[in-house]
Amino acid sequence: MLEVQGLTARYGQAQALHDVSFSLNEGELVTLVGRNGAGKTTTLRSIIGLTPPRAGTVRFRGRDITGLAPHRVFRLGVGYVPEGRQIFPHLDVGENLRLAARSAGDGTRWTLERIFEYFPVLRERWRQRGRSLSGGEQQMLAIARALAGNPDLLMLDEPSQGLAPLLVQELGNLMLRLKGEGVTILLVEQNVRMALAVTDQVLVLGKGALAFAGPTAEFRRREDELKGRYLAV
Repeated sequence: MLEVQGLTARYGQAQALHDVSFSLNEGELVTLVGRNGAGKTTTLRSIIGLTPPRAGTVRFRGRDITGLAPHRVFRLGVGYVPEGRQIFPHLDVGENLRLAARSAGDGTRWTLERIFEYFPVLRERWRQRGRSLSGGEQQMLAIARALAGNPDLLMLDEPSQGLAPLLVQELGNLMLRLKGEGVTILLVEQNVRMALAVTDQVLVLGKGALAFAGPTAEFRRREDELKGRYLAV
């Protein structure tokens, strides 16, 4: 579904990504981990078009989307939950969801009713402004907003950040449910324990370069080494 080849990105003179390559198969959940500043967010931003890469290609379902404007990538079926949620604080829950709604024709899966099955609290908060929601509710809204676009690929950047342990566990269960529904997921996550419980593949970034790519079982065999070199603070 997604092929990233030789991705290189810069912020001014600072190189953020160095020749990063990986792929996701349909229905797979892949997690990207690494220290702060390793290039995880830049990878997602380069895919969605917010930080156009200096070199390399991004292909979605065989189509070259390298450097396309974010709204065009969204319309092709890529959903994005940015770090910090970035919901519209002055709009209510319903307005946030309706703004992001994208029909997928007869194959539309994520209707409002379906979204409410996953996030019943959002039905209760329908007329509440985004800024008045709790942190956990805002994260639910951010994910629900991405689903309202009926994505084939869902990318999430640090969704567990700032959440209580119980909510982190619920988030992990949600990832598994979405994966069970056939949603392909690229997850950036600092909570390695939660990520390992749900992911099929692990990608480790170190200083903008891919240091490891492989199945979860292989990462677990090398966990102490990889955590010590690339994940420890």
